[in-house]
Amino acid sequence: MTRKVLVVGGAGYIGSHMVKYLLDQGCSVVTLDNLSTGHRDAVLGGEFVCGDIADSRLLSQLFTAHRFDAVMHFASYIQVGESVVKPAMYYHNNVANTLNLLHAMAQHGVPHFVFSSTAATFGEPAYVPIDEHHPQQPINPYGRGKWMIEQALPDYQHAYGLTAVCLRYFNAAGAHPGGLLGERHEPETHLIPLVLQAASGRRSHISVFGTDYPTPDGTCIRDYIHVTDLCDAHWLALQYLWNGQPSQNFNLGNGQGFSVQEVIDTAREVTGKAIEVQVSQRRPGDPVSLVADSSLARAVLGWKPQFTDLKTIVSHAWVWETRT
Repeated sequence: MTRKVLVVGGAGYIGSHMVKYLLDQGCSVVTLDNLSTGHRDAVLGGEFVCGDIADSRLLSQLFTAHRFDAVMHFASYIQVGESVVKPAMYYHNNVANTLNLLHAMAQHGVPHFVFSSTAATFGEPAYVPIDEHHPQQPINPYGRGKWMIEQALPDYQHAYGLTAVCLRYFNAAGAHPGGLLGERHEPETHLIPLVLQAASGRRSHISVFGTDYPTPDGTCIRDYIHVTDLCDAHWLALQYLWNGQPSQNFNLGNGQGFSVQEVIDTAREVTGKAIEVQVSQRRPGDPVSLVADSSLARAVLGWKPQFTDLKTIVSHAWVWETRT
C-alpha cells in the first residue's frame, strides 16, 4: 500500500531533501510551504501547495481531500539570534502555528507526527555527549518554542491517540550527494556554507568567534550530521510509528565533534582555495562543545549514518555551492 505523507516546510533545506527521499521510497507526498524561506524549485516532485500552517481553513481542506498516513514538520523558523530579538515571531510560528497543525490533525484523525526538533532544547550542556536524559533547559526563544511542542505532544497522544517522534538535530550539513539540492538560507548562518561561500568568492572572509576555548585548536567543537543521514533517520522514524511503536524522542548527530578550525582546514583541502579568516571575540552563550549521543536512535530505529566523514560532508556541500 502506498503511504501518503504531508511534509510541511518541504521547500526548505531539510524538508526538500526529505520530500525527495520519500518520493524515492515510493511514497505519495504533498508539500505545504508558504515559501517565506523555502524555494519552489527545491520541491522535486509530488503535489505542492503554497500555504501556511496558520491557515486553519486550508489545513481542513487538505486533510479532507487527502487521507494522510503521517505529517512531517519542518516549517519552523530556525535562527537562534533572531529568536532573541523577535520572540513574538518565533512563538507565533513555531508554537501557535504548530498547535494549529496538531489541532487539524486531531480533528481529521491523522495518526502520526514526526517533528523536527533541536538540540537547543537542552541549553548549556551539563555534559557531552548529550543523550536523551540530559536536562532540557533552553536559553533562547527558539529552543523554548521547540521544547513547548515536545511537552504538548504527550497530551495530544493521551487525548487523541496521536503518536509522535521528536528528532533533535545538532548541526545539519552537507547537500544531496548527486548535487540536486543544498542549503539556500537567506541570510546564511551555518558554518559550512559560510566557509564555502568564502572559498567561492561570494563572501570576502569567514569570521571565527573565539580561538581561546579549551579545545585542541582553541575553537568551538560541533557535531555535524549529513542531511541525507537526517532523512534516513526521519524515514526510520516513520517506519517505527507505522509499525505501531510508542512515541519517543531521539537525539541525532554524527557522534563525533569537529572544531571550527577543522571545518576551515577541510574546506581549504576540498576546494583548493585560500580561505581568509578574521578572528573575532567569543559570542556570548557559545558552548565549548556540542556533541550528540545518538546511541538510542541507533539501537531503537536501527539508524546507521553513512556520511560521517567531514571531508565527504564538505565535498557534497561544495558541489552544491559551485553549481552553475
